[in-house]
Amino acid sequence: MKTIRTWVLIADAGRARVLENRGPGTGMRGVEGLELENETLPSRELGRDRPARTFDSEGKGRHAIDPKTDPHREQKRDFARTLAALLEEALKEGSYDRLVIAAPPPFLGDLRDALPPAVRAVVSSEIVKDLTKVPVPELQSHVASVLRL
Repeated sequence: MKTIRTWVLIADAGRARVLENRGPGTGMRGVEGLELENETLPSRELGRDRPARTFDSEGKGRHAIDPKTDPHREQKRDFARTLAALLEEALKEGSYDRLVIAAPPPFLGDLRDALPPAVRAVVSSEIVKDLTKVPVPELQSHVASVLRL
């Protein structure tokens, strides 16, 4: 019987790690090389120095134009896209068979939007909670509700 390898992605907008389970009774262990951090840049290094300006339709007044997207929000979406690409590549290589995702609500939404259909098809469960700072032994109790360890 083939062992089903389940990856557990624990992520938020600032960091991510992948743990692996190889079936009941095996627990979870970290996947080497899959602990990532999103280098968040300060506001002054994101986007323009000053917002664009526009003239009033009448008179001589000028106003700043708000950017269409929040640079910090876009940086978080970029991190979700990076994780999605990594998961897609690993799936193509046959590194895992199932995926469990644990992330806080806003970032989970970004991940859902970024995941390609092939990866979405192997997502077996989602845990809507920020578990990025929880040590592995404690993580097992959270993940045990959706995965037999």
